[in-house]
Amino acid sequence: MGTFASTTSAHRAERPAYDRVATATNLLKYTYGLVPIIAGLDKFTHLLTDWNKYLAPVVADILPFSPGTFMSMVGIIEIVAGVLVFIKPKIGALVVSLWLVGIALNLLLTGEYFDVAVRDLVMAIGAFTLYLLLPDDKA
Repeated sequence: MGTFASTTSAHRAERPAYDRVATATNLLKYTYGLVPIIAGLDKFTHLLTDWNKYLAPVVADILPFSPGTFMSMVGIIEIVAGVLVFIKPKIGALVVSLWLVGIALNLLLTGEYFDVAVRDLVMAIGAFTLYLLLPDDKA
């Protein structure tokens, strides 16, 4: 057991902290870039789930078009947000974080899907963490 601890400590000492931060940042960047793109594309195919069921009735009632049309628009926004994470990661991470909070609020309004709302809030924290890890944009 002592050997394992010393090997682990030695391995950590060899790998600089900035390398671990860069790895974590890249993992978050790919996660928050790809997941919105995949979820956005699925708004058109409904292979993963029937997305329309997640729209709060109070929101659906005020829409001037069908929930399906709204979800298609949501899909486009999610695809753009995911691409933005790859092009302008700092801004994209903030957009995805805020978008996930909005999704969670919508889910709370359904009176159901509280588990999914909590998951989306945790994901929002992860996206915001990516925002904090990235250097300020110079542009």
